[in-house]
Amino acid sequence: MNGKEYQVKAMRTNDGLGIERIMNMADNLEQGVEDNVPDTGIDLGGIINGLFGLSGEVGEFTDMVKKWIFHESKFDEEHAKKELGDVMWYVAMICESFNWSLDEIMQMNIEKLEKRYPDGFDVIKANNRSPEDV
Repeated sequence: MNGKEYQVKAMRTNDGLGIERIMNMADNLEQGVEDNVPDTGIDLGGIINGLFGLSGEVGEFTDMVKKWIFHESKFDEEHAKKELGDVMWYVAMICESFNWSLDEIMQMNIEKLEKRYPDGFDVIKANNRSPEDV
């Protein structure tokens, strides 16, 4: 298989309606008709910007760690902290855009981890989670 063949076969699963879905979601949020969204104060643009930004900043942080490990580069701890701060900024932006509380998200995460690993991390429990454990 060559690249062109792959592209043709793979794109059979792409209906090309991505922009229409974004526009419909934006219209629905503006009009307050989206059934699965409880509040029309949601900022779709902020969510998309937050996701793109989060992905980019995580990539930058990951690249720093990759270079430290595999390129044997010096690890710039202050730079890494700034990049991780950028990650947090985008997490906060996503929370703000959904009208979620960052405090609530953090608390929910701790409760999930305490339930999953009541005695601390366990490899066996990590590899044998129930399907409803998300």
